[in-house]
Amino acid sequence: MPDKFLRLTCKVIMFVLVVSGVFCSAQPASAQGFKLMRFDESYVSLADSQRNVYEKIKYMPLTKRGRIYLSFGGEARIEYVDFNNEDWGRLNIGHNNFLLQRYDLHSDIHLGDRVRVFAQLRSAWESGRKNGPRPIDEDKLNVQNLFADVALIKKEKQTLIARIGRQELDYGSGRLISVREGPNLRLYFTGAKMMYNATSLSIEAFVMKADTINPGSFDNKTSKSINLWGVYGRQIIQRMGNLDFYYLGIQRPASLFEEGIAKETRHTIGGRFWKYGGGFIYNLEAAYQFGRFGDGNIRAWTASADIGYMFENVKGKPTINLRNDYISGDKKQGDGNLETFNPLYPKGGYFGFNPQIGPVNLIDIHPYATINFTSKWLIQADIVFNWRYSLQDGVYRPSGTLNLPGASSDKRYIGTAYLASVSYTLNKFLSLMSGIQYFQTGAFINDVISNHKNGVFINSRIAFKF
Repeated sequence: MPDKFLRLTCKVIMFVLVVSGVFCSAQPASAQGFKLMRFDESYVSLADSQRNVYEKIKYMPLTKRGRIYLSFGGEARIEYVDFNNEDWGRLNIGHNNFLLQRYDLHSDIHLGDRVRVFAQLRSAWESGRKNGPRPIDEDKLNVQNLFADVALIKKEKQTLIARIGRQELDYGSGRLISVREGPNLRLYFTGAKMMYNATSLSIEAFVMKADTINPGSFDNKTSKSINLWGVYGRQIIQRMGNLDFYYLGIQRPASLFEEGIAKETRHTIGGRFWKYGGGFIYNLEAAYQFGRFGDGNIRAWTASADIGYMFENVKGKPTINLRNDYISGDKKQGDGNLETFNPLYPKGGYFGFNPQIGPVNLIDIHPYATINFTSKWLIQADIVFNWRYSLQDGVYRPSGTLNLPGASSDKRYIGTAYLASVSYTLNKFLSLMSGIQYFQTGAFINDVISNHKNGVFINSRIAFKF
């Protein structure tokens, strides 16, 4: 990388550290944490308090009574990536190290109790990658969120809110609809959503358009027709956990699977039963898909079980988990019908922080463990064993796009991923993360890639939020 760029990056990191220290000195002990979806944060509680410099940024009354107020926030994230043998040596790149950067600023204006407007700009950059930025790496400047909320019902235990405009979506464990926080580019959509919330029940219904992402400034293209719609609900079951239920629909003019390229209209119905916290932890999910792929029928499914235990009374609160996924693949290549599961808009790190395999045509067994050595340090270790579900289908990327066709091979085992990561939270504003992944190729990769090599991925990330 050019020296000029490295010097600029160092200056950005130093600026982040200085600003973080200033904000930390002004932070009250009772301050809330930042949310994954920044528009879910609320700072109205600061209205009746003596505010320091930082809190004046988070809550800025525009009228004497404070019914109209403004809030500002943002993020800076820098990530160094070191990759050896991406795609198991098939690309013949060898060692590939590069830098990713992401910055955003947002404003949130509340016009009384029932109307608010949220706006967010985001910039994402890649530098130094030998084969150029991936679709998940670079979008120099775009409008990430720009929507208005109107509260149609606003009671103490019941609300109904209409949201229209550009917005991020994230549901459940991110298996099907995720904002995709791990990669450099987060996903967003443009459309309308209705959100109902009561004491133990929440339901959201939406119709959305997805953009085609281009790497320049303000050059993304919104679809001319609706291509995502659905309903997602959650019911809290006292002393047992949470039950999610959903229907999701997509329409795409040209989808690629090993079966071929064709217009895809797909419907997904599913449910999830889960519980986090002390003691037993579980996350059980299943979904069935049907629809049309060209002139053929779609019949696909997935089932996942993630069961573990948190030792709440042990220092560091260690957890141990065992996860098992079954995700269907195409039964017979070339017959026109499609049994390949489509993960729709999944999060990038569903099978580890940089998975080489996506949630399509897959059987995996995934034991992992975590421990908090202190309130600031979190360490996690994983092993992921991967098999193809169907020998008539291939291996897909984390986004769900086809990577390696597989009908020509009778080998099932894809390979084993070994992962370790450590996260350090310096304060509310600043966090550090580093991880390493080693992927040992299995019989299928060795069969279809003549110069196959085991892959090594290392990354380090610093993130600042305010």
